[in-house]
Amino acid sequence: MTEPAKTSNYSPIIELRRYTLHPNRRDELIGVFDEHFLEGQEHCGMKIIGQFTDMDDPDAFVWFRGFNDMRARQKALTAFYDGPVWGEHRHMANATMVDSDDVLLLHPAYDGLDFELPVSRNANQEAAPASSIFRIATYKLRASAETGFLEFYKTELAPILDDSGDRRIALLASEHSENSFTRLPVRLGENVLVSVSRFDSAAEEAGFDRALADRMDFDQARLATWLIAPLVTARLKPTAGSLLR
Repeated sequence: MTEPAKTSNYSPIIELRRYTLHPNRRDELIGVFDEHFLEGQEHCGMKIIGQFTDMDDPDAFVWFRGFNDMRARQKALTAFYDGPVWGEHRHMANATMVDSDDVLLLHPAYDGLDFELPVSRNANQEAAPASSIFRIATYKLRASAETGFLEFYKTELAPILDDSGDRRIALLASEHSENSFTRLPVRLGENVLVSVSRFDSAAEEAGFDRALADRMDFDQARLATWLIAPLVTARLKPTAGSLLR
């Protein structure tokens, strides 16, 4: 079967949003999101990059959306959240949520590792459920990634990950611009580097874990000197409406 054509959809500003939901309400939120909010948000000028269920947390919903710049973000979010789609369906969505404030504002850490997305979401919706697994690794840093950790990651950590079978598709760093849409909180004042990887199957992901565990040439203590907390990893499955699959 021929895969759908792909195109680079570079978003200079990206939100990584993680929602905590009431028990057994995730499918309800996904239904509202995919049926109403995807088209509504993109019509207002934002890119809905991907949305996911957390494989290890049945009450979590995770998604990315992108913007051309911070002014475009303010304009797009104002148009959507003051518009008819959100006005009509917000109560249904909000009723599923315990917390929606876990939001990181990010930008690509360097050129050449931006998301590649199918041209059409319709092709995804007609396809069989994706077997892919996405892994988001969040490094919580003592200082901004650009002050040294990014170079450490590129020269020392990334080669080991790559040799172990990592399938990295994006690398994102904290965006420290002022929140241009204060009605939606973001986690200000944090320094993170977020790696997004895609594995074709559970077997491929497991192979990466085994290979990485066998590597004895990386000094974990050196990594720890850059961090203020342990590495946080989330394992995700794309929803039927996700561009990232």
